[in-house]
Amino acid sequence: MTQKQNVIVSETKSEVVAQNKPLGGGYISISRKNILKKLEINGGRVNGWIENMRASSPTHPSLSQDQTSWNVHHPSALDMFDQIMESSKGKQIVMFLDYDGTLSPIVEDPDRAFMSNSMRKTVRKLARCFPTAIVTGRCKDKVYNFVRLAELYYAGSHGLDIKGPTRSSKYNKDRKGETLHFQPASQFLPMIDELYQRLVDKTKSVPGAMVENNKFCVSVHFRCVDEKKWSELAHQVKSVLKDYPKLRLTQGRKVLEIRPTIKWDKGKALEFLLESLGLAHCNDVFPVYIGDDQNDEDAFKQKLRDRGQGFGILVSKFPKETSAYYSLQEPKEVMDFLQRLVEWKEVSLSAHSRV
Repeated sequence: MTQKQNVIVSETKSEVVAQNKPLGGGYISISRKNILKKLEINGGRVNGWIENMRASSPTHPSLSQDQTSWNVHHPSALDMFDQIMESSKGKQIVMFLDYDGTLSPIVEDPDRAFMSNSMRKTVRKLARCFPTAIVTGRCKDKVYNFVRLAELYYAGSHGLDIKGPTRSSKYNKDRKGETLHFQPASQFLPMIDELYQRLVDKTKSVPGAMVENNKFCVSVHFRCVDEKKWSELAHQVKSVLKDYPKLRLTQGRKVLEIRPTIKWDKGKALEFLLESLGLAHCNDVFPVYIGDDQNDEDAFKQKLRDRGQGFGILVSKFPKETSAYYSLQEPKEVMDFLQRLVEWKEVSLSAHSRV
């Protein structure tokens, strides 16, 4: 595993690849020992696929409790905005955003999950106020083409493909002029490509099934598949996956996702980005993660509740199990929340300048 890590820091005039060298000096100063511990290969089995596929559907709420009771435990982040800002007082807010279902609506064709111009303008303003990252299961390059904002951090393939801003970061003055690239699972690329081709061939017989190559993970979308065909699709995916013991299956909103069995997820991507910003061990950092899917729970629980800093916001119209503190119902509410954050920051800066 040690020989395979790719941590690349591109400087303004040259590119340095740090593979078998200690991190330090001009490199991103993140402990290789700690990272390697997190990338340990682990096994796992997939059980209850069909039940989980139903639970992942937004039309099948996973909780029996009513909406009112759920809202008491996960109040609207818009309604609680003033309390949230009071909690962040004197701290550096860092924003982490999922893409599908958070910045863009969920659509039948994943290649047409475009974000609105108004959302793009809002996210651009947000990035001028706070360090901002998009953390998604999508291929990093595809999401970048959707968003088209060079000032953001992008963590694609559930954090397995991370890239920093292409220009100097005002948030980390020690690394001005550097661009962060991190791909902890590059050795899996040939395997992922092979799996993708096999799944495309295998699932052709299921109407509506779509297989997407997200570089470090493969997504099998069943949003347009008749529910009576879900069992057939699950068996087809399982029959292919059994030949790849180093890959594991996770599930999201009407999607089966297959990725390497290394200990890396959206929560660890959040931790890595905080560390690359020099904020991982600060008591005055306030991470905010907004996401709508099961895979976002790794960030909600492991890296926000457990560390006792910041909070998660679940985007959902339906009650479901979550470790997020707050909720928003749809991307429109996400945009409203982000706009209020920007306005709050502008007012704070204005008051500070007068003082």
